[in-house]
Amino acid sequence: MEKNRFTICANSYIESLREEGRYSTAHVYKNALRSFTQFCGTPSVAFYQVNRDTLKRYSNYLIARHLKLNTISTYMRMLRCIYNLGVDKGQAPYIHRLFRDVFTGVDTRQKKALPVYELHTLLYKDPQSESLRRTQAIANLLFQFCGMPFVDFVHLEKSNLTHGILKYNRIKTGTPMSIEILDTAVETIAWLGNKHVTNHSGYPDYLFHVLSGNYKRNEENAYKEYQSALRRFNNQLKSLARRLCVRSSVTSYTLRHSWATTAKYRGTSIEMISELLGHRSIKTTQIYLKGFDLAERTKVNRMNYFYVKNCR
Repeated sequence: MEKNRFTICANSYIESLREEGRYSTAHVYKNALRSFTQFCGTPSVAFYQVNRDTLKRYSNYLIARHLKLNTISTYMRMLRCIYNLGVDKGQAPYIHRLFRDVFTGVDTRQKKALPVYELHTLLYKDPQSESLRRTQAIANLLFQFCGMPFVDFVHLEKSNLTHGILKYNRIKTGTPMSIEILDTAVETIAWLGNKHVTNHSGYPDYLFHVLSGNYKRNEENAYKEYQSALRRFNNQLKSLARRLCVRSSVTSYTLRHSWATTAKYRGTSIEMISELLGHRSIKTTQIYLKGFDLAERTKVNRMNYFYVKNCR
């Protein structure tokens, strides 16, 4: 039992998450456990194997595999959570600051926003492909919907759109959102709109035909269908970027970061950006925002200098 108690504790917690309908969180915990188990080279892991030396070597192992710092942080925080559960159950000894030598914070240097010229190309240059035009249209709406996350976009229902206003709750946080549809988005919404009508009680009647609507929202099959749709869309975005010669890496979240950064460049306050993104904290918004480049900073500095110099 000692040889696999950490694994047992982890699997028990993952199963409890699934029972609560938190399939996304359970999925990430499962990935973290699989990664750590592979690193340890054993089919199961004991609590005594989770020590400072092992964690440090595991961190170096993930870095060598070119995982991003925020992904490494996620895995480490999940391992810490499982270890703390073991401590609470008396299965593992308490070790002060056990995870002190590994990164468990947020790396704000990982900027995902596209330069404005690449963003323009991605959203407006004709890819000369009908399937890629559909991908581009979805990307365009994500941007016009204030950087809406893909998960919220695909789960929008027809009832969320009334008199040109989108009203919905964010999937991740439950935050109520309200967005006025821009005139430039109306035609695209009509093109991508779901023509199928759902008559079954309790089943979603989606606004866009990305998910089938064959599963209730709290079913695990609904989560699996969404994950497949997300992977497919991200692969299509990469194909779109290659076709249009966009060099930067592009995912569905790139559009969200790009919207936030564009708003910042245009002088929008962080408080307003935070509200439009549906963030609970301005600190979260600041993680999204790409820092001003040298040319922008030089422009501001020059304006300040000449303002002072020419002041009468």
